[in-house]
Amino acid sequence: MSAPHTDTPQPGQLQGNWLTNSPAYQTLLVFLLALNFGIVFFDRQALNALMPFVEPELGLSQTQIGLLASGLSFSWAIAAFFVGRLSDSLGKRKILLVLSTVAFSLCSFLSGVATSFLFLFAARLLMGAAEGGVMPISHAMVASEVDPKRRGLAQGVAQNLGSNLLGSFLAPVVLVWFATQYSWREAFYLAALPGLLSAALIWFALREPAKAPMAEETPPKGNYFADVVSAMKVRNMWISVVVGVLMVAHFVTTWAFMPLYLTEVKGYDPSTMSWIMGSLGIAAAIYSFTVAGISDVIGRKPVMVALPLLAVLGPLGAMYWQGGAFGLAAIFFVGWAVNGVFPIFMATIPSETFRPVHHATVLGLAMGSCEVLGGVFGPIIGGALNDKFGMDSFLWLLIGLSLISGVIAMGLQETAPAALRRKGLSFRAV
Repeated sequence: MSAPHTDTPQPGQLQGNWLTNSPAYQTLLVFLLALNFGIVFFDRQALNALMPFVEPELGLSQTQIGLLASGLSFSWAIAAFFVGRLSDSLGKRKILLVLSTVAFSLCSFLSGVATSFLFLFAARLLMGAAEGGVMPISHAMVASEVDPKRRGLAQGVAQNLGSNLLGSFLAPVVLVWFATQYSWREAFYLAALPGLLSAALIWFALREPAKAPMAEETPPKGNYFADVVSAMKVRNMWISVVVGVLMVAHFVTTWAFMPLYLTEVKGYDPSTMSWIMGSLGIAAAIYSFTVAGISDVIGRKPVMVALPLLAVLGPLGAMYWQGGAFGLAAIFFVGWAVNGVFPIFMATIPSETFRPVHHATVLGLAMGSCEVLGGVFGPIIGGALNDKFGMDSFLWLLIGLSLISGVIAMGLQETAPAALRRKGLSFRAV
């Protein structure tokens, strides 16, 4: 990889297999990848939603709760780095995706049999390792198989639609109900089943993406860490990584502590809490395609700046709203529009900044960095602050993360083709 040749962006010659794929197949691909990542997040969010049941039985502290979220993020990040690179080198995206899906489904059973903090921590580490490669591979498949004119929308749907409908909406609502009727252990067993079905659908319905036709588009053979250093010299890449670290910390910390805050501080019962948290899933599902689609038209940079600043509404509402649950859910709904920028900094901007041969590698870098720094340290810091200063401390941390993210995003170079054309500009992929 090398830095752009000029400060003035030039056209990116992004090649892929999308010219030979029918619109119907492109739609099927995005749908199945969205469904699969939704199941990933259903399993990932299960512990957060069930924490009001798990915490008293296992006697967990706030710091231990943060460590459980951090452990999964850490192993997720390591897998995102190296499975993305492996899929670039082998050119075998589908088989790696299927194996990862089966593995994380089996890992969910382990969470259900945990009898101590250490057992549960080990189970979450294994689940993160199984899940981490799913999204880099999925985004690389979208980048090569879907028409670039719809890339932002397709990547937004693949990453956010299923993950938020299943992981952020259905997970708290269904699993809390199931835990109330039976137990939190049976709820984990339930969460493990859908992934096996998803793996079968991907295996039978999707094709292994063909390698890019251009002679120069061969799998990378250089030193991985040298490529990472080279990629991080590109402005859009390091800004995407820094904003990603901050916003993933915001996301993981919110889900690690907000369910407990709503039940223990705000006084909501578990069922009401599950519907309030579920509003985040409905919001993010809607924003998954609206924000991504808007960014295709007005540009990536405006939404990357505005929506993190808007995100301060959520924690402020949690602290100061004195009305009913519906009003708090509405505040969360507006503030959670920030979730719509996640596929933009994790996938769309990196995939528009770099040539296709590097896609899984740079997407793994973007997602892995976000998880290993933001996902690991965010909840650890939030839990430690809560133990020392009180349970509203993590909310002030969320506010700071949002404000800093919006300011840093002001340095991005625009990559959206339509926005560049309107301004008479272009961009050359690295």
